[in-house]
Amino acid sequence: PRVVGFKLLGEIPSGVTATDVVLTITEMLRAHGVVGKFVEFYGQGVSAVPLANRATIGNMSPEFGSTAAMFPIDEVTCDYLRLTGRSEKQVALVEAYSKEQGLWHDASVEPVFSEYLELDLSTVVPSIAGPKRPQDRISLTDAKESFRGTLKSYVNAEAPLATGGAPFTLADGSTSVMDHGHVAIAAITSCTNTSNPSVMVAAGMLAKNAVERGLSAKPWVKTSMAPGSKVVTDYYEKAGLWPYLEKLGFYLVGYGCTTCIGNSGPLAAEVSEVIAENDLSVVAVLSGNRNFEGRISPDVKMNYLASPPLVVAYALAGTMDWDPETQPIGTDPQGVDVFLRDIWPSAADVAAVVDFSITKDMFSSDYADVFAGDDRWRSLATPEGKTFEWAPESTYVRKPPYFEGMKREPSPVADISGARVLAKLGDSVTTDHISPAGQFAANSPAGVYLAAHGVDRKDFNSYGSRRGNHEVMIRGTFANIRLRNQLLDDVQGGYTRDFTADGAQSSIYDAAQSYAAAGVPLVVLAGKEYGSGSSRDWAAKGTRLLGVKAVIAQSYERIHRTTLIGMGVLPLQYAAGQDADSLGLDGTETFDISGVTALNEGTTPKTLHVTATKLDGSVIEFDAVLRIDTPGEADYYRHDGILQYVLRSLVNG
Repeated sequence: PRVVGFKLLGEIPSGVTATDVVLTITEMLRAHGVVGKFVEFYGQGVSAVPLANRATIGNMSPEFGSTAAMFPIDEVTCDYLRLTGRSEKQVALVEAYSKEQGLWHDASVEPVFSEYLELDLSTVVPSIAGPKRPQDRISLTDAKESFRGTLKSYVNAEAPLATGGAPFTLADGSTSVMDHGHVAIAAITSCTNTSNPSVMVAAGMLAKNAVERGLSAKPWVKTSMAPGSKVVTDYYEKAGLWPYLEKLGFYLVGYGCTTCIGNSGPLAAEVSEVIAENDLSVVAVLSGNRNFEGRISPDVKMNYLASPPLVVAYALAGTMDWDPETQPIGTDPQGVDVFLRDIWPSAADVAAVVDFSITKDMFSSDYADVFAGDDRWRSLATPEGKTFEWAPESTYVRKPPYFEGMKREPSPVADISGARVLAKLGDSVTTDHISPAGQFAANSPAGVYLAAHGVDRKDFNSYGSRRGNHEVMIRGTFANIRLRNQLLDDVQGGYTRDFTADGAQSSIYDAAQSYAAAGVPLVVLAGKEYGSGSSRDWAAKGTRLLGVKAVIAQSYERIHRTTLIGMGVLPLQYAAGQDADSLGLDGTETFDISGVTALNEGTTPKTLHVTATKLDGSVIEFDAVLRIDTPGEADYYRHDGILQYVLRSLVNG
């Protein structure tokens, strides 16, 4: 692959966090275009980036679109290994090996790369990103103005904030008002940021300063804390910061994927009701990696990424319609305005607390028995035997259909004939749009299925928790509540037109079932960056199980493209300068795709011929690029998917 050298210069200025650097780099790399490429950071500025910050940057590789994002090994790496309990012998081995292999960072050397980018860290400013993509960075000073400009695309009103909001009564009997832009969720979440001591300590210190000034989170904000490591809770306790975070509502909810993947849980009933009754466009602010549409909560339309201390700040402000520089974040008990700058901790103070509160013993003791598990884990009944014991009545884990009817040798691949369009989609359709991970409604296909199997509404859980049940996940494919299928006008959600029923509106799942019963294969039309975001295998599995044989898009995220092939779905790409609209495709056509059979001869054609026949009998013909990029991918497709390929390889030796 091509390798992009990303040169770092200077130092991160005071008041700027690792999250701000990450969002800036994400913006730059997305604009440059790094899909299918490696990114390697180098330069004098590397030594100024603490290892936790490097991990934060590297962990955002899927948001950049790159295959990998790497930092070289240096003294900072070795210091981190010492801190986390590695012996001096291990550290010495790492240093010696990396130097011998040419992996040790030497800032005086200018390596040779395929492409180059450069960032002076001293130019980075406090930032957020949103409201629906990680690369849409906004300087904090422009946040209010940007929000107001963006709001107009969510609310059909010239001055959406002019009405003064909607009054409602809270559970404790007090009254309040909610308006567009109010922060409904403020969550410190995600392994990317919550394992980074500098930003986590900064959040705790900001909370401490706020509480000492008499500030509190707004009553409509659902707050939560999900650290990426048990060490975080240890150093919060040692630093005495936990009580202040809890005072603002940032209680520990668990370790792992929570709000960031849609597991925020429901909002307070009265908050959810006032949002729904007044069609308010409210906001989630979280310290996660991803803020794609419909991902965080069904009640929330706009999602912003921010550093942990800014998450606390927005919980205090309670709204995106706030200028952190010129407007107070609240007032103290004496009626004195308090500004964000008044409670923001200095870099020196944060560093001092980090140095005091984090020790080597925390890492070694917390994870000494990590693979043994606790008593509850060890007490789980474990089935024995060479094969898995499927429980037919389970609604969580069911035997999937991938190997049904599979023969020892693969059947020849065939051209696609008479396919209909299941969905016509625009740009930046993410794997969250394709296979959401969060909650779902009782009247959704997945909800109806679970209810029919005796599951109470309160026990539905989420798509993510049900990913072992293909019946739920098929019904959840293309079911994101913010999906816009261009086959329908002004309709959001998992709906399409069913051309077996004269084009009537239908859920995507029900339409796919109708097509399957009629023996009609399916295709999906899409724009640029199709499948961006999480490397979610169910986005390809669900697509395949719905009966989709091919996707035709302007461009793909690398991981999703390969996963589609791994599930036996053809990824086709419009020729440069073409898209569905320029070709005159509206999604009502019947598609024939020829040239696929060339794969049976051991070759991979560069293009396939597509014939789209309109309802009036007129024909649109074009050649699409076949995005099977490697011989290995071609083998997976010939076997109808990577699972079948692996199983046949095991059986046939």
